[in-house]
This record gives sequence, C-alpha cells and structure tokens, in this order.
Amino acid sequence: MPARPPVPPFTTESATLKVRLAEDAWNTRDPDRVAQVYTEDTEWRNRAEFPVGREQVRAFLKRKWAKELDYRLIKELWACAGSRIAVRFAYEWHDDSGNWFRSYGNENWEFNGEGLMRRRFASINDLPIAEQERKYRWPLGRRPDDHPGLSECGL
Repeated sequence: MPARPPVPPFTTESATLKVRLAEDAWNTRDPDRVAQVYTEDTEWRNRAEFPVGREQVRAFLKRKWAKELDYRLIKELWACAGSRIAVRFAYEWHDDSGNWFRSYGNENWEFNGEGLMRRRFASINDLPIAEQERKYRWPLGRRPDDHPGLSECGL
C-alpha cells in the first residue's frame, strides 16, 4: 500500500492537513474511497460498534451513509503528538423521515509510518435540530475553502 502523506511524526501544520484530507474524504460519502486510508487490520470504536479491519469499516460506512442522508461534516484539529491526532467534529444529516440532526464528537487517531490510520476511537452525540437551524448548506461534497470551520460556526 502506498504511503498516505502527511505521515508521522505530525506537526500542527501536517496534522491540520491530515484532518482536512479526512474531512474531504468523508464528505464524499464513498465507503470504498474512505476505507483505503485505514490499515487492513484497523481497529475502531464508533459509538457502540467495534469494526476491525478495512472490510468491516467499509461495511460500517455503507450502513452509516444509507441512514445519515445529506451528510455534511466539519473536522477540526484538537491536538497532535508523534503518530497521534485528536479531532473534534460536527456533522449534519437527516433520516429518511426528514428529521435533521447535528452530531457532535471527538476522535482519537493513531497512524502507522505510512500515514494509514490503524486506530480510530470516536465518541458521538446526536442533537435533533430543525431544518432552519442547519449551519452546513454547501452543495454535497467537499466543504468549500471559504466556508467557516467549527470554531467559526460557534460549534
């Protein structure tokens, strides 16, 4: 598997880029593309699910985006050291009944020397919101460069 720069050890600048690249990938809502940045034996905790390995991650993401419709995500670097990055995030989505949510969370990431994520631990809470409370209204896909980040959105 080719390296996925930036690679550890992370600086604030390289970790910030890694976080944005992850955000961009997740905003594609493409499980095949997203799964490629994890090691074959990656270990996750996502809410109460514990996928192990790239194939389980891919299946998890397919289920996630089948449920979380019109998903839009913003991630922000919290801290980094060596091969680890801590992230906070918020994403907006609706269910198949049109109920909107903003999901808030924190992630801890650990990377191998090639820049693939080998461990991801996420804690997430969902807040029901009214459609008019949405803050993320860019077209589906990558967040535009001029769109505010989490802190600028007051989140």
